[in-house]
Amino acid sequence: MSLTYSCEDLNDTEKLAEKFATVVKDEGSFVCLFGDVGAGKTAFTKLVCKYLNVREKVTSPSFVILNEYKTGTIPIYHFDLYRLENEGINTIINELEEYSEGKILTFVEWAEFSQNAIPFDRIDVKINYIDENKREFIFDYTGNKSEEILKRLNNEITGI
Repeated sequence: MSLTYSCEDLNDTEKLAEKFATVVKDEGSFVCLFGDVGAGKTAFTKLVCKYLNVREKVTSPSFVILNEYKTGTIPIYHFDLYRLENEGINTIINELEEYSEGKILTFVEWAEFSQNAIPFDRIDVKINYIDENKREFIFDYTGNKSEEILKRLNNEITGI
């Protein structure tokens, strides 16, 4: 099952992020974010964090590789693989897998730089930049837990 949702503006994106937060708040998820520069990977993460009551400032982890947010409903880890070379990716793959377990939410920006080394249960979110305001979100999954989350998201979205 793949789920596609078009957001006409930031308000639509915020509604989508709120629905996503609703379906991951109890059990967490591992989320790989794909999209060009400026597509909205960090913006989507910030909005999800907002609806999970994160009080820290949510920023792109481009220069630090990992940001942690522990004040919200569940612990949230926010990775950025953009600046890692092949060797760097290889050194953190096992660590990334640890962040896919338990009741935590993990976002990985620039997941395409993982060289397909993230085979475990996850949700893939491809964000397409349409214009200054409009975005297309394509949700896909690997694994049973993520399939169930997307089914619940689909049920939530039908009410948007």
